[in-house]
Amino acid sequence: MFKSPRTDFWRVGIVPVPVEDIDARRLSAARGSITWLPEAGRWRYLADPFGLVRGDALHVFVEAFDYRVKRANIERHEFGLADLSWRRSATVLDKPFHLSYPQVFEHEGETWMVPESYQAGEIALYRATDASLNHWERECALLGGLPGADASLVEHGGRWWMFYTLVGPGARDQRELHIAHAPALVGPWKPLATNPVRVNREGARPAGRPFVGRDGVLTLPVQDSSTGYGSATRLLRLPTLTPEHVEIEAGAERLTGDLASDSHTAGLHTLTGCGELTLIDVKRIDRSRGKQWLDLKRRLRRLLGR
Repeated sequence: MFKSPRTDFWRVGIVPVPVEDIDARRLSAARGSITWLPEAGRWRYLADPFGLVRGDALHVFVEAFDYRVKRANIERHEFGLADLSWRRSATVLDKPFHLSYPQVFEHEGETWMVPESYQAGEIALYRATDASLNHWERECALLGGLPGADASLVEHGGRWWMFYTLVGPGARDQRELHIAHAPALVGPWKPLATNPVRVNREGARPAGRPFVGRDGVLTLPVQDSSTGYGSATRLLRLPTLTPEHVEIEAGAERLTGDLASDSHTAGLHTLTGCGELTLIDVKRIDRSRGKQWLDLKRRLRRLLGR
């Protein structure tokens, strides 16, 4: 018997509000001004946006997932910064394992990416090798031998900090927050002895680049999956963050898809700043049987060796 059909499709938007100022009221007020990335095509979606500004261009890096192969690669979408007009896109990182959550940032004259690659058993650092940002090389593993997901890095208080979750039984990745720290970007990285520092499905898995809020406190967007995977985003404040002690204050407000979209109202699981802009993704749920037939055909092809 077929299970009740449920297929998640995500869409990425650019909100003309700095992440430091985002709340439910401002997100709702800005919904008419959100620039949406192009539709990904049948049985595909775009999610997990991170951005960089270079000259007159905004580069948005996303997970590009394809249900036909059940994995994703990383795409770069380029926009004109002045009017947010879409220019072009390219696949910039493709591996034989699933990739997502492409946090990109600049440090010491180089451009770096830490994509989720838990199927490879590592959290790895990649470096852009050309000015187009279309070519990347794996630099090193930051944390190896563990199924780390959605690693979010920030330099803060004279150290580097990594917030991440671990994929495991019982939807472990949706309810645990882990932290590691290092004296430099390339390490050596050391997980906190007190991990997981937070266990709560209402807000633990990282959901975007950490940022310093208007009050000067380091803030981490996290997923609220209490009503389903990626159903909303919350903010965690970290007034104290040292290798010996972590203080966490959880915000009560949930940022949901219906605040930003009429069509994708079932979730919002990424909230990341890029200058004066905030990047989000929102979710709709498809209830048709098409995905089940797609899965069946893929299994048949595998059995037949095609």
